[in-house]
Amino acid sequence: VTALVLLIACANIANLLLARAGGRSGEMAVRLSIGADRGHLIRQLLTESLILAAIGGAVGLLIAQWTLHLIASILPREAAETFRIQLDGTVLLFAAALTIATGLLFGLFPALHSTRPDLLSILKGQSGQPSGAKGAAMFRTSLAVFQIAISMALLIAAGLFVKSLANVSRVDLGLKTENVVAFGLSPELNAYTQERSQALYSRIEDVLTALPGVTGVTSAMVPVLSGSNWGTDVTVQGFKRGPDIDSNARFNMIGPGYFKTLGIPLLAGREFTVQDVKGAPKVAIVNEAFVKKFNLGSDAVGKLMTDEGEKPDTQIIAIAKDSKYSEVKDAVPALFFSPYKQTEQVRSMTFYVKTAGDPAQFVAQIPRVMQGIDPNLPVEELRTLAEQARQNVFMDRFIGIMSTSFAVLATLLAGIGLYGVLAYTVAQRTREIGLRMALGAAPSRVRLMILRQVGIMTIIGGAIGLLLAVWIARLAEGILFNMKGRDPVVFAGAAITLALVALAAGFVPAHRASKVDPMTALRYE
Repeated sequence: VTALVLLIACANIANLLLARAGGRSGEMAVRLSIGADRGHLIRQLLTESLILAAIGGAVGLLIAQWTLHLIASILPREAAETFRIQLDGTVLLFAAALTIATGLLFGLFPALHSTRPDLLSILKGQSGQPSGAKGAAMFRTSLAVFQIAISMALLIAAGLFVKSLANVSRVDLGLKTENVVAFGLSPELNAYTQERSQALYSRIEDVLTALPGVTGVTSAMVPVLSGSNWGTDVTVQGFKRGPDIDSNARFNMIGPGYFKTLGIPLLAGREFTVQDVKGAPKVAIVNEAFVKKFNLGSDAVGKLMTDEGEKPDTQIIAIAKDSKYSEVKDAVPALFFSPYKQTEQVRSMTFYVKTAGDPAQFVAQIPRVMQGIDPNLPVEELRTLAEQARQNVFMDRFIGIMSTSFAVLATLLAGIGLYGVLAYTVAQRTREIGLRMALGAAPSRVRLMILRQVGIMTIIGGAIGLLLAVWIARLAEGILFNMKGRDPVVFAGAAITLALVALAAGFVPAHRASKVDPMTALRYE
């Protein structure tokens, strides 16, 4: 994408240099006629092109520095810390090499073109167009069409990603992320035994529950919406297992009050309580997807299941409404919950604190609370649950923001390039336009003539861009959410946007052409 935007910018520079070369054709003809070496003139023009590229590169580095800060601000904290995004020596060297290469490459054709003028016409005081004037005009038009095509493709790509992001934002998580603070602990890394970890977790739950403004505290060994997955094969009463039958389910080990704290409704049964400990009857809670997958029907509560062996010994005591488990964009899996107090393998734990007010103050308070419990136990991944949900789909947001930014920039550059081509064309055709108006052509017909040229260029460029966009959409379908790559609304929206930009770019040159004074134009040059 960056390369495409760079090509659009370079096409603009090439058009600018071509226009400048046309204006200097007389100077070049005189210098060549008095013996100037053509190679020397080409080197001079390439030097001017390099100076222009260097100025643009320097400004680009300043913009890049600001852009990097913007990118870092939308990345999750862990990603921003892991990937140190900065302009180091390698990046600067690459940018310098690219600046030189583009300056030479896109300055070469204008330099070659401007040093081949029609000497006879120039010395006779005629219009003095270079010998390849028609070729240069075609080249300028082709560059403008190329810019339109790339803009069309990028606009469609951006539209697809933005619509996909909108679909993601409308996903029903099945739980409430508002006013919930989450943080993790790994006591096993500090030599905690299973018994000490169990006691630590119970103490933390009691201390957090006693804090003013806290309305609920719970915990889970698998953090919700974190990308983590725990799965196991299960045996369920009434469900026949077999080698070709999928009997796998996701699971989580949680503390009391989990469903109330996270706002997940129970459709039947009860939550885990502090009495659901080792030695008490084994219990589990399953979600709707679990009930459906294992054909439990309407009387799932009371049936037995197990994830250990073939004999079910764990009673299902409740059915929870489906809620997202690992990924926002994934379908809800068949899922069962067990009380962590009944397990022999207590590991790292994530705590969830429901607050009555702004959770930000509790984010700052929790490290101090944990210092009072165990100063050697670091708090991990402290954030609100809403932040966790946003982080889960940060790549979708990142792609949406960046693709939109590139599309807007590319379209703006294409509009500027189209305006430049049309303005230069009007200036070159001033005599012709004046003659048409002297022969009775109305200003509206002159405007229509220029706008027709805009329309032809836009249609050709848009059609090429549409073909490119179809290919891009096919590649992007794998990361789009709940939509197809060939979305007619997105394609139509991009076409309308590009048409409006092209119309705006062509309006001023067309209006200027319609205001040409025939008498002045006939004396032009």
